[in-house]
Amino acid sequence: MKRRFPLQVHISTLFLILTLLVGGVIGGIGYKISQDILESTAAELSTRIHREMLGNFTGLLAPAEVATRLLGLNEITQQRTFEGRLSQLDFMRELLNSSSALTSLYVGYESGDFFLLRRVTEAAELKYFAAPAGTAYIVQSIERAEGGSSGRFIYFDAALVTLRSDTRPEYAAKFDPRNRDWYTAAMRASGQIKTPPYLFFTSGKPGTTIASRASKGGAVVGADIGLETLNQLLAAQKVTPGTHLVLSNAAGQVIAADDFSKALPTVGQAPEPLHLPNIRDLGVPVLAQFTSASFKLDEQAAQNGGLTLDGERWHTSIRPFKLEGTNPLFLVAAIPDQELMAPAHKLMHQLVFAMLLVILLAIPATLALARRISKELQQLVGEAESIRRFEFSHPIAVDSMVLEVNELAVTMGVMKRTIRRFLDISMAVASENNFSRLLPSLLRETISAAEAEAGILYLAENDRLVQAAAMKADGAPMLAESAALDPALAGPLLSSAIASGCARAGLLGEADLTALGVADASCLPGKNHAIAVPLLNRQHNLVGAMVLFRLSETDQARLRFIEALSGSSAVSIESKELIHAQKVLFESFIQMIAGAIDAKSPYTGGHCARVPELTKMLAKAACAESSGPYQDFQLDEEGWESVHVAAWLHDCGKVTTPEYVVDKATKLESLYDRIHEVRMRFEVLKRDAEIACLQAIAGGEPEAAARDRLSEQLAALDADFAFVATCNEGGEFMAPEKIERLKAIAGRTWRRTLDDRLGISHEEKARKERTPASALPVDEPLLADKPEHRFERGVRDQMPDDNRWGFRMPPPELLYNRGELHNLGVARGTLSDEERYKINEHIIQTIMMLTQLPFPKHLRQVPEIAGGHHEKMDGTGYPKRLRREEMSPVARMMAISDIFEALTAVDRPYKKGKKLSEAIRIMAMMKKEQHIDGELFDIFLRAGVYREYAERFMRAEQIDEVDIEAFVGAASN
Repeated sequence: MKRRFPLQVHISTLFLILTLLVGGVIGGIGYKISQDILESTAAELSTRIHREMLGNFTGLLAPAEVATRLLGLNEITQQRTFEGRLSQLDFMRELLNSSSALTSLYVGYESGDFFLLRRVTEAAELKYFAAPAGTAYIVQSIERAEGGSSGRFIYFDAALVTLRSDTRPEYAAKFDPRNRDWYTAAMRASGQIKTPPYLFFTSGKPGTTIASRASKGGAVVGADIGLETLNQLLAAQKVTPGTHLVLSNAAGQVIAADDFSKALPTVGQAPEPLHLPNIRDLGVPVLAQFTSASFKLDEQAAQNGGLTLDGERWHTSIRPFKLEGTNPLFLVAAIPDQELMAPAHKLMHQLVFAMLLVILLAIPATLALARRISKELQQLVGEAESIRRFEFSHPIAVDSMVLEVNELAVTMGVMKRTIRRFLDISMAVASENNFSRLLPSLLRETISAAEAEAGILYLAENDRLVQAAAMKADGAPMLAESAALDPALAGPLLSSAIASGCARAGLLGEADLTALGVADASCLPGKNHAIAVPLLNRQHNLVGAMVLFRLSETDQARLRFIEALSGSSAVSIESKELIHAQKVLFESFIQMIAGAIDAKSPYTGGHCARVPELTKMLAKAACAESSGPYQDFQLDEEGWESVHVAAWLHDCGKVTTPEYVVDKATKLESLYDRIHEVRMRFEVLKRDAEIACLQAIAGGEPEAAARDRLSEQLAALDADFAFVATCNEGGEFMAPEKIERLKAIAGRTWRRTLDDRLGISHEEKARKERTPASALPVDEPLLADKPEHRFERGVRDQMPDDNRWGFRMPPPELLYNRGELHNLGVARGTLSDEERYKINEHIIQTIMMLTQLPFPKHLRQVPEIAGGHHEKMDGTGYPKRLRREEMSPVARMMAISDIFEALTAVDRPYKKGKKLSEAIRIMAMMKKEQHIDGELFDIFLRAGVYREYAERFMRAEQIDEVDIEAFVGAASN
């Protein structure tokens, strides 16, 4: 099958091919021209370098030549003594300093004497001459006489102050200037002579010597010139970083190079005699290709060439230059082709980049030209692709002169708007979790999709239509009666739509307006055109209806769209209504549990309802903080729901706590107050005393004495019982002497004649069988802790240390201990340790119960919030002994709320409700002891939460003035 491409592809491809062809030709020509120019430039650069080096070399020698001539005219050449020669030292210093290239000036006498002034500038020279610190000049002198010869080295600083003078006899024995080449050559020549470059013995660096005969006498003056600066000149003349420049003699010995340091010997370590390094000694492979034969071809003409070494191309040149009085030298240059041609390559790259840039800039222009030809079709293709990707941000705006294209654009535009509205409504419905906000939002979106001016939404409840929302297109409310409608009497248009189960469009008559509650038609926009839409769920049951008011008639396409949209809306309403109903059910279930807990005990009624309110007040105050540790604390809608649920369920574990433990008002109370049993025993003893009294009188004892004794016994029994009864109330602290008195009272006995194992439950009988039955009658203690009073803790009541909830609240040994002395001896209150644990255990049961519930993700924190209100900030609370940082902020808020409610509650059997100031003072102490969150307690006071709660839930006589400044910010150490 033949492949076809869009028109713009053909045009763009042709343009790109032409651009590439033209650009390639231009680039190739430009590269060739640049290459030729660079190669010719390389030869010119070599000539320039040769010329500059010649001038620099000449400039280097000129000052030295002048200094030598001046020294030859000086009287030092005629001095015969060391002192006379030393008197000219200042003059020689000035000559030496006239040129930086001069290293030393000296005079050789025909007698064999020698006088030299050397300038010392480098540490290596100081080390070589063993010169003292600060040495700037060294005088080397040899004096020969009939008695022998002597040599000396004198060291001077920069001001020619003598630092040290050394006698060097070996120097005089070893050195004779008359045997030196410069001396003999100068004596033969009529003018100045220049020695071929060589390495100085003292520094190991290349240099040359200029010498000439003195104007008078047979002395020869000389000057040593360092050629080291030529290395720097050559390095500065490098054409490219990889260029190599060498100045050599005809033998290939290197006088200077751009990197001459590798070939120089170390001062004092070089072999004698010193020799100039060969060009091969530089360690440069390309220079090693030059031999002595390379410098003998033509000393007058430049030699340009090239060579390839290890795959790299080099441009080479050898240019001779000759100085007066010296042998010819040669300047060798080697330039890597890659670096030399770098500008050409750069130019080529720039041409390629420019060509690509032209192409890139031309592509949009080409595409724009192509789009002008097929603009409308291309736009429609893009719009179709946008629809496929569900992108509806822009309307279709294609206005083509071609009829078919224009009709296609109109159809696609309608389709796009329809799909977009459908998706907008679906997203709006799906994203709204609040059912009360969902219904107006759904109506508003449907009004927009139908291009209506107003609308009314009804929900079906108990076979009636109840108005849920009524608004105009701008969101303003619409005036319509909200009375429930009978679907069959909802007006001709809406009733027929409901009966048929499909949307209907038409004009609203008087009957329609009356049934809908729109008595004043002036509130409707324009003519009374409308669309009636029944909302049916998946089972085709009526869940609601909508009436949409329009300015104009509705075509069938729009009606079908609204009908399709209504199906999605009905399903959404049904789903959201189910979710809403489940939330209402859950909320009612929560409050039912809380109400059952409060109803279980008449003394805690309202606790489970008041704590949520106080917790929300404190959470709201924390959210309003703009500074401090809670400035970033905020709760979203789901967070508030978690607080609400956790607060209502914070004591749900109390359903497992026995009522008689929660409501235990006296120490002996269980299912009933066992003080009555104790009282009956005292009654028995009193009857026994009366019987004993009567028996004594009958036996002949004087009646008065017997009755006095009886009175004393009865009074003692009454006093003992009153004491026991007072202990049972649990109002005061049980001092040790009271415990001892209880034990003394318990030591009294009463006689039981009936079997106490008859008519009891099998569980109580099993507890009594722990001890053998006593023979009747039996004397028993008035108060006792019997074995049957001990209720063992079963397996299900154990809490292992490694429990999966992390509880760290060790249980007491017994589940219950009903021992009479054990309970009457409770130090404070009415609860024994076992009963206290049973009450505290409610928080364990709360956590275990809530953990088992499959909370949705946003409520997963409910068990932690609800289960932490008995924890303390210092880790001494229960049941997990959490510290402050291990608790969520809301859990810490609930702890404060639970304590404050308990302190101020008036429905407790064991205490009175505290006054507001007293409760705040107690909680301030708890803050100081780090039992509650200090920062939250400050917010509790500062924001007035305590006052707001008091006005809503506390009695008027409890509300007094509180100086919160005394407690806000107080140290909590």
